[in-house]
Amino acid sequence: MNLKCLLFGVALMAYVGHVKAIDNRLERVSAAISLKAPGNEAKRYPLTFQQSKDKGSDFYLEASEKIPLTIFQTMEEKSDKLQITVCITALEDTYFSYSQQFSTNFHHDNCQFYMPGFWYRRNLRSPKEAPSFHTSDSWIVREDRLSAPLTGIFSEKDKRFVTVNRLDKLNNETLTTHKAGEVILSEKTSLGFTGFENKNGTSTLSFGFPYQEAPKSYLRKLTLAPAVTAFQHLKKGETILLTWEIMESEAEDYSDFVRRAWEYCYDTFQPKPVDTPYSISDVKQTLSRFFVSSLVDKYPLVYNSGIHLRTDKCASNGQAEVGFIGRVLLNAFNALEYGEECRREELEVNSRKIFDSYLKNGFTEAGFFKESVNYDKKFVDPVHSIRRQSEGLYAIFHFLAYEKERGRRHIEWEQRVKKMLDMFLQLQNADGSFSRKFHDDFSIVDKSGGSTPSATLPLVMGYKYFKDKRYLASAKRTADYLEKELISKADYFSSTLDANCEDKEASLYAATATYYLSLITKGEEHKHYADLTKKAAYFALSWYYLWDVPFAPGQMLGDIGLKTRGWGNVSVENNHIDVFVFEFADVLRWLSVEYKEPRFSNFAEVISTSMRQLLPYEAHMCGIAKAGYYPEVVQHTNWDYGRNGKGYYNDIFAPGWTVASLWELFTPGRAENFLLH
Repeated sequence: MNLKCLLFGVALMAYVGHVKAIDNRLERVSAAISLKAPGNEAKRYPLTFQQSKDKGSDFYLEASEKIPLTIFQTMEEKSDKLQITVCITALEDTYFSYSQQFSTNFHHDNCQFYMPGFWYRRNLRSPKEAPSFHTSDSWIVREDRLSAPLTGIFSEKDKRFVTVNRLDKLNNETLTTHKAGEVILSEKTSLGFTGFENKNGTSTLSFGFPYQEAPKSYLRKLTLAPAVTAFQHLKKGETILLTWEIMESEAEDYSDFVRRAWEYCYDTFQPKPVDTPYSISDVKQTLSRFFVSSLVDKYPLVYNSGIHLRTDKCASNGQAEVGFIGRVLLNAFNALEYGEECRREELEVNSRKIFDSYLKNGFTEAGFFKESVNYDKKFVDPVHSIRRQSEGLYAIFHFLAYEKERGRRHIEWEQRVKKMLDMFLQLQNADGSFSRKFHDDFSIVDKSGGSTPSATLPLVMGYKYFKDKRYLASAKRTADYLEKELISKADYFSSTLDANCEDKEASLYAATATYYLSLITKGEEHKHYADLTKKAAYFALSWYYLWDVPFAPGQMLGDIGLKTRGWGNVSVENNHIDVFVFEFADVLRWLSVEYKEPRFSNFAEVISTSMRQLLPYEAHMCGIAKAGYYPEVVQHTNWDYGRNGKGYYNDIFAPGWTVASLWELFTPGRAENFLLH
């Protein structure tokens, strides 16, 4: 046996307790190895576990015929956790793929599933063109798709869950020539696979190394591709160690399960703030260049051009969007506040031009925002969204409160805003929800209620600003809907406007909405909304990376040293990371105080530091043509939006919202300042 494995085995053979428990769990473990000769199909060898003589925790894994590898495994029991370490040594040069399964003993039909930042419940909110139960009830994926390299299975019947988590330091990646079928890796990777499978009606955790994806891989938006199995070269005499940890425990429901899994992952990976040289002042000074460079003032609407730009040009276009990916009005307010603070008259003047133009030309006949205007195509989108309308109102309320505090009232704006809130009351459904999309005549285009929490914010702000209790009552009705249909069901969906699926923004907005209501209420009502905020926050947190994905040499993001911890995946459909955070860091800091939970505030600091990394400025442009235009579609795994793939951006991006998000991240306390003073 290889000396490294021998010493490893001797060290662990000192552990002899819990033999009965290991024997019981051994019955639930299976393994196989596949070997590939170049130019030939791989051959799969099921492995049998041969226990060491003392019936301890050490096992030899044997194939039914001679193979050019030795495989040694230890299983160390620690309370509710089982640590599995596999030692593979090559007797000859070979290409291998190792896989292992752990049976949960749960009936598959009784289970919900979890792969953080990618899979929630059964992904049934997602279309069949994305990974979901619509296509298969068994999925394994490469680890870098996930915000933690973990898979969990929760039995609703048994109120128990089982997770498997990769413990190895994952720091290597390699380029490949193919994305489907059997792929021989050109160099070393650290990435394995994880997932769940239905084995004769029983839910089973499946994991191994190097990566596999089955029954489909996911290459780009709504594009499933054939399965892939990677094979790594192991030279004669070379050894590789692989470590996973299995945890079994109880949970009240799926939400409690996600909480337990996130806390376990956080404690396991212990993400630390990223050491970046940029202070908040530095970041804002650089981002403010976007406010200047992107200004377009040749149309009836004045705006910062921030959507559908090319990364290699960053040339302004004729598209203005009030919310979502444009955030024109929020950027205008940020520029105004910053301009006055820093005595930069140009920013103040330009911001007022934007607000004045929208007051004069930015409303539809009914009185809604013209939320998406394309002057290049002479087109105004006739479909409204509750999210864009709400985000526009949110920005205007901050503008009005800021101006009022300085003795500057805007009566016409106040009238416009009050009319919009009154129309919101008309739009609200009997169950408290808001339809996602609608026309100017109030007819419904998309009745999905997933965007409802975006409306809560301006309703609460409207109550505070106008002292009109109708708006607070409406906001509370949105919370009733959120509690009943999203939070209690752990079903966060369709908040983003360019997808219809499970997404980060639904849980993030739900947490922010109930945070606003908790701030504005007292006593038991305050506590109730705070508890809802905490529950939703764990789902939002689960989308944010707790580890650093490896990149291959030549992949730009890796070459410039990007650490992915603190960045959030987007949705099941759009499998990339971005800087969408806005007020969520404030929510986390508030929860940390409210519940005396340091994980929240500590991770807010991870987010704050990590999201500074791709700040583009001279000699540090990060693949972007203009300084201050912060990148958007950060492709961190084997997926793309249509261009470039892992380690790069899509060629089209929307710095309008990225600048607005980071600005709010670095301007803490806005909600509390607005609602509590």
